[in-house]
Amino acid sequence: MEARADGQAQPERHLIMTHDTEAGESIDGFHLLIDALKLNDIDTVFGLPGIPITDLTRMLQTEGLRVISFRHEQHAGNAAAAAGFLTQKPGICLTVSAPGFLNGLTALANATTNCFPMILISGSSEREIVDLQQGDYEEMDQLAIAKPLCKAAFRVLHAEDIGVGIARAIRAALSGRPGGVYLDLPAKLFAQTMDAEKGRKSLIKVVDPAPRQIPAPDAIQRALNLLKGAKRPLIVLGKGAAYAQADADIRAFVEKTGIPYQPMSMAKGLLPDTHPQCAAAARSYVLAEADVVVLIGARLNWLLSHGKGKTWGADKGAKQFIQIDIAPTEIDSNVAIAAPVIGDIGSCVAALLGGLGNEWAKPPASWLGAIAERKDKNLTKMAATLALRPSPMNFQSALSVIRDHVKARPDAMFVNEGANTLDFARSIVDMYEPRKRLDVGTWGIMGIGMGFAVAAAVVTGKPVIAVEGDSAFGFSGMEVETICRYNLPICIVVFNNNGVYRGTDKNSSGTADMAPTVFVKNARYDMLMTAFGGVGVHATTADELDKAMSEALASGRPTLINAVIDETAGTESGRITSLNPQTTAMKK
Repeated sequence: MEARADGQAQPERHLIMTHDTEAGESIDGFHLLIDALKLNDIDTVFGLPGIPITDLTRMLQTEGLRVISFRHEQHAGNAAAAAGFLTQKPGICLTVSAPGFLNGLTALANATTNCFPMILISGSSEREIVDLQQGDYEEMDQLAIAKPLCKAAFRVLHAEDIGVGIARAIRAALSGRPGGVYLDLPAKLFAQTMDAEKGRKSLIKVVDPAPRQIPAPDAIQRALNLLKGAKRPLIVLGKGAAYAQADADIRAFVEKTGIPYQPMSMAKGLLPDTHPQCAAAARSYVLAEADVVVLIGARLNWLLSHGKGKTWGADKGAKQFIQIDIAPTEIDSNVAIAAPVIGDIGSCVAALLGGLGNEWAKPPASWLGAIAERKDKNLTKMAATLALRPSPMNFQSALSVIRDHVKARPDAMFVNEGANTLDFARSIVDMYEPRKRLDVGTWGIMGIGMGFAVAAAVVTGKPVIAVEGDSAFGFSGMEVETICRYNLPICIVVFNNNGVYRGTDKNSSGTADMAPTVFVKNARYDMLMTAFGGVGVHATTADELDKAMSEALASGRPTLINAVIDETAGTESGRITSLNPQTTAMKK
């Protein structure tokens, strides 16, 4: 190893990459992997250096890829997943073996559940030692552990197979329903060498990794026939519709049919939330009353009450569904789907749009009028609430400020997590452009905030507004150092109400410990950002929050605003209290 100017060792690239032998020039596993990634237009890697991939991170950077190094692998993995969603290319997360792999695996599983294309690449211990369980450094059968939690998992043992391994991982991540893929690279693979020319020929440029899947004409006609007979039709847009990047056709389909639509949280902005056909402000009414529902990139999972029960007006007669999905196995997973349309969303929506004809009848005026009436009523009520300026701030008054800043900067990325912080923001903060909102997704997990925010800034180059509950922020808060290190234009707003859900719980045991849901009172999260050279602001009023956000967005500097919220605000588990068995039992 050579010495760098800063005293650290750097790889002797001219020896590691190629060397002359009697047989000619050779290339090692490190550079075969790098060349395979570059050949497939991968330009950014998220990860955390350590044995056995430290030199690889240096070489990736030397070879022109951007390496974003995190403080914890889970957040690097979340960044890779978000990058995959935003770009339709698999986001790459690089980790060390065993514990580092396990940290990244949480993000990989979440990416798979949310259909985000991502590849987790981890170094690992040598197979012959792992298989005999002889106690190698960080010994773990990582491939076996990963398989049940991702879409596909592969291991590469020989340098000549690196190109195939990368190609298979890319295809698995992108084709059909996107998802997470694990690629296991034992340490000694990197040092293997082979003839350079043969090595170059072993690499694969993946062609058409996500081929269009054209829907059957009879499926399109069946769906259109059902829709023609609808009296109260509704379109539900899911994050799959946002991922598809078929924005123009989706908008044309919505507007030409005249059907009201309900966007799921990460589909907000496919059409502006202020669009006259948006029924988000009358969500409960339209879900219960609709007679035919078109699901575009949305699954009937728990987020849509599985298509059953009171939410869907089970006491008001049968409801029929048209579902667009690339996976036929998704159909009938919860309720009968009258008109399945199988294919990629772009092709399916284009086919439906083409079949509408010039004489398509808009929905009955009675249906549209009833929705408009409820929307006006609910929006008027919300406007009155948002106009209030209580002291201390509550969720609504703080979010009204953020709402105005998002409206002024519709190109900004918006990252959101928490319980009440997430629930209120979904209904208060309007989105105006596609793929600008990133949040907790299908699992509803905490901890995605800083990873998603970093990815959003790196991938888009746009300013990022990350709105975090104080509990949610705690999962990834140390990544503010990462944000400062890369000088990313991220404005974090922590809603600080001193605890999980609220800061008012009491310990009834008689001991000195605080209640499990209560944090240190009046914590100064802003000082954490200041400690790493960013801007920290303590905001106790809506005016202070407004001023701090204006300055952050204008400067582009890493900023954390500690927004003090009334600790009595919020409800247990936000809007999913019914899923909390402890809360239900206590109420009884």
